[in-house]
Amino acid sequence: MTTLTKAEEEIMQIIWRLERCTVSDVRDSIAQTEGSKPPHSTISTIVRILEEKGFLGHKAYGRTYEYFPLVQKADYTKRSINKLVSDYFDGSVNRLVSFLVEEEKLNAEELNQLLKQLDDNQ
Repeated sequence: MTTLTKAEEEIMQIIWRLERCTVSDVRDSIAQTEGSKPPHSTISTIVRILEEKGFLGHKAYGRTYEYFPLVQKADYTKRSINKLVSDYFDGSVNRLVSFLVEEEKLNAEELNQLLKQLDDNQ
């Protein structure tokens, strides 16, 4: 699976949420969060790149294309987390969790919930 740029990932997040959408739908979604619509050509270019990378498919309705994800968000998330752990924590999930605790991104209650989940899965 190919790595996405930040802009491509932002567009994919929108498409995963919408499930099926046009370029105009993506622009509208961006406008709701950022206050202004990016140019149609910019979003269209990113969407075409995502399609070339195998992340999106489309269905044509005349001149209008409806896009849909070919890669599920959970699959991309799993791959991204594995790459993060590999690249920044020497493949150690323990180092990742320690880092999150040290940076105060994970508190004792959340850690206990993770431990409970681990116990439940064994």
